[in-house]
Amino acid sequence: MGLREITLILPDDLADEAEASGLLTPDTLEQIIRDEIKRRKTDRLFDIMDRLAVADKGELTEADVAAEIRAYRAEKRADRAGGC
Repeated sequence: MGLREITLILPDDLADEAEASGLLTPDTLEQIIRDEIKRRKTDRLFDIMDRLAVADKGELTEADVAAEIRAYRAEKRADRAGGC
């Protein structure tokens, strides 16, 4: 796994508070970002489940499930292309 250096620009007061809270260390920032990525993936999964529940008028067909899987995969590809 390679490493990438990034520059973070924050307002002074926010940077001061984050630094005082220990949030600007590489390990902490990495964990914050990993947690946010996981949260967003979970949110997308629940969104898909909600759409399936609304669309459910009885049994889901194989075509319904396949369409949702295709939509989810397209969303993941778009996220990767967009940086999230």
